[in-house]
Amino acid sequence: MLFVVLLAMVAGFLALRLYMVLGKRTGHEQVLPKPAEERAPVTSLPRPIEVSQEPREIANRNIDSRAEAGLRAIVSAESTFDVGQFIEGAQSAYRMILEAYWKGDEESLAWLVNDDVRGAFAEAIAERAAAGHVLDNRLVSIERAMISDASVDGKLARITVRFDADIAAVTRDADGNLVAGSMSDAVETHDVWTFARTLKSSDPNWKLADTDEA
Repeated sequence: MLFVVLLAMVAGFLALRLYMVLGKRTGHEQVLPKPAEERAPVTSLPRPIEVSQEPREIANRNIDSRAEAGLRAIVSAESTFDVGQFIEGAQSAYRMILEAYWKGDEESLAWLVNDDVRGAFAEAIAERAAAGHVLDNRLVSIERAMISDASVDGKLARITVRFDADIAAVTRDADGNLVAGSMSDAVETHDVWTFARTLKSSDPNWKLADTDEA
């Protein structure tokens, strides 16, 4: 009987030790992905996630030193902002906006750009259609996307990104005949786009607010 009691005590001790090791989070566990129905929908620019954004994480090769103060101001106002994810999202937005503009897809542009940019794009699309021209462009690659400026004015945050890309640009007429350009020769393109968003708003999307050439 004593032997059984001792075994029970040993088993209880081992169970307690096992709980102390496995029952506590150490910070190194892998988190399983959520089911598809629980995941947040994909947006043109990534939704902010809760990460620690230390000042040392601001400076990297994809950020001009002139933008660091503005980025810190954004992080200070909205600690969930993630610089690395923004750059990735900006590249996705660059591709989506260009492709929508080339196709004349004003519906997609409506939720990717602000009203001013949308109006300018709509005017250019209308002029293109009036001339009977169709763009058959292709974004070959984005060589670099670098944040060149950032600022906060009240609750409005603005981030400027320089895109260095290779684009195959072709213009055809209504019958598909080549008017200009070549699909075999990519053109080096340098665009400077500014994205804007109201901080702490319910809308997590950054929208294109200004375009320029470098």
